Amino acid sequence: MVDVRHGRAYVLGDRDLLASIHRAGVPVTAVCRRTAPARFSRYTSRWLEDPRPEEDALSATLREDAGRVTGPAVLFYEQDDDLLFVSRRREELSGALRFVIAEAHLVERLMDKGAFQALAEELDLPVPVGRRVDLTGSSPDLRGISYPVLVKPLRREQAWERVSATKAVLASGPEELAELGKRLAPGHAGVLVQQPVAGPETRIESYHVYVDAAGEIVAEFTGRKIRTYPSELGHSTALVTTDCADVVSLGRDIVRKLGLRGVAKLDFKRDPEDRLWLLEVNPRFTLWHHVAAAAGLNIPAIVWADLTGGARPPVARARAGVRWCRVERDVLAARQEGMGLAAWLRWLSHCETRAGLDPLDPVPVLSKMVMPAYERARRLVHRGR
Repeated sequence: MVDVRHGRAYVLGDRDLLASIHRAGVPVTAVCRRTAPARFSRYTSRWLEDPRPEEDALSATLREDAGRVTGPAVLFYEQDDDLLFVSRRREELSGALRFVIAEAHLVERLMDKGAFQALAEELDLPVPVGRRVDLTGSSPDLRGISYPVLVKPLRREQAWERVSATKAVLASGPEELAELGKRLAPGHAGVLVQQPVAGPETRIESYHVYVDAAGEIVAEFTGRKIRTYPSELGHSTALVTTDCADVVSLGRDIVRKLGLRGVAKLDFKRDPEDRLWLLEVNPRFTLWHHVAAAAGLNIPAIVWADLTGGARPPVARARAGVRWCRVERDVLAARQEGMGLAAWLRWLSHCETRAGLDPLDPVPVLSKMVMPAYERARRLVHRGR
């Protein structure tokens, strides 16, 4: 536990981030939509409605509510949009809230995959060969890249999600690339085309770090994907903490070259020759902080202590082998890889942290079934007035 000194954490994020902060004994205000499962989690002590896309209203709501808190008000953020909101509003928010965050110019370059590719090449970071291209052109410039190619959106956007359920698309030739351009146009023509790293998604490993204001690496751990859904280029459904010295060494070197402060997750993919390739850098809190806290290293608790002037909790090494899964999606991922239901249930029974269907926190998943009907009824009532 940490000394909360009557302060409060404001969380732009989901249940996984809430869980790690709650584990430290810090009272949590979830800032989310009315129907969001995080609102109903046992890890939430208060709720504020997130009025986005009205960012002015969100800023005003946070500052006004934080101004009434006795003690420090600390802001945590989890998704890309949350990060960009905090970064771009950092001056106005900092008057009422405390938070750690990378420099504004670095955040912008890391969040745009085309800008990140250029930055990585400037700093000689080990990224696959890639190029930002406009797919509306007749023949995109792919010099130095051979088919098949990996196509990624510059940012996570709805236009991409309407085209693909995966985070990226593999195009085997010019025809497939041109067809993808037609499906994306006109609102999402700019993409990153990159040379793929051979191997399954289970070869994706990550380095997680907290760097304090003085530039000291205070806490770090590593992890690996177990399963994704879909199995190729899909979203994570099962993860595990690891203890990989080469991932730590490369992660530290990249953090130093970037001059990064705050928290970050660096994703790598290990090729068949065992070389690590940097895929992306996300300078924000993530769901990984839930599983790491269960493994003995609670980075949000350390950040809280630093921002509130309290004593840091012990900075332990995260135990390797601690797992996380998104239950309702992982059962599909396990079936896709040929695991039987009985075997998966045995695996699940030993999984230390869970998202979605969690018997220790059942109300959020129940809310996902109930709240849509409630919202439809509420709209009908308002329409009838």
